[in-house]
Amino acid sequence: MLKIAAAAVAAALCAVVVRKQSPEIALALGAGACALIVLYCSGALEAVVELADKLAETGGLSAQVVEPVLKTAGIAIAARLASGFCKDAREEGIGAAVELAGTALALAASLPLMTAVLDMLARLL
Repeated sequence: MLKIAAAAVAAALCAVVVRKQSPEIALALGAGACALIVLYCSGALEAVVELADKLAETGGLSAQVVEPVLKTAGIAIAARLASGFCKDAREEGIGAAVELAGTALALAASLPLMTAVLDMLARLL
């Protein structure tokens, strides 16, 4: 985490300095730093997905239950990053629309999970 924090602070400081001369380059610098940080974290994200699959297998859960949780988390991460970029570019309206779209897509991705819960409740009753 210290490497990520150091890289983020360094990129932010560079962006502040560059922003005075060229806001577009500062935004691109931020996007590049974000992409590198996400790539650096991809190994950890892969481990989380593997653990979720293992827990599902151990618990006898179907992919219908686990997959929506992982999709929802991915949608939330993507929406947050995209919204942040839009707000950095001073496009708050677009950022808000991205947040709304992320919420709607996360709800849609969770529908199979909600259906599985309803089916389970119906079997119990």
